[in-house]
Amino acid sequence: MKNNNFSANKNGFTLLELLVVLVILGLLISIAAPNLFEQLGAAKRDTAAIQIVNLGASLDLYRLNVGRYPSQDDGLNAMVKAPADAGSQWKGPYVKKEQSLKDPWGNLYVYTFPGKHNKKGYDLYSLGADGQEGGEGDNQDITNW
Repeated sequence: MKNNNFSANKNGFTLLELLVVLVILGLLISIAAPNLFEQLGAAKRDTAAIQIVNLGASLDLYRLNVGRYPSQDDGLNAMVKAPADAGSQWKGPYVKKEQSLKDPWGNLYVYTFPGKHNKKGYDLYSLGADGQEGGEGDNQDITNW
C-alpha cells in the first residue's frame, strides 16, 4: 500500500538558503556589471572609429568617380542615392545600407564639407553617446582627424 503522508526528511532548499544564494548572486553582478558596461562602451567607440574609416574610403571612391566629394547639401546621403548634379559618373551606392550612415548610438555621422580639420577636405565624425560636441568616455567625439 502506498503512503501519501509527507515525510519530515524531505530533500530541498529552504527559503533562507535561496535568499542567501540570491544575495550572493546580486553582489557578484554588482561587481561585474560596471566592467561589462565599460567594455560595451569601448566596443561602441571602436566600432565608430572603424565605421568612420570605412565611410572615408567610400567618400574617396565617390570622389574618384564623380571628381569631387559630396557637397554639404548632399551630405552622406550621396553615398546611398545619386545627387541630382552627379550625373552618370555616380557609380553607387557606395554604402549598402542607409543604416551605415549612423553611429553605434543611432545618430547620423556628421559630415562637413569643406572641412576644417582633415587634410582631405572634409570632416567626418560621431558626437558619441550624448550627441553633443566634446565629452569624455562614451560621450567623447570620434573623428577622422
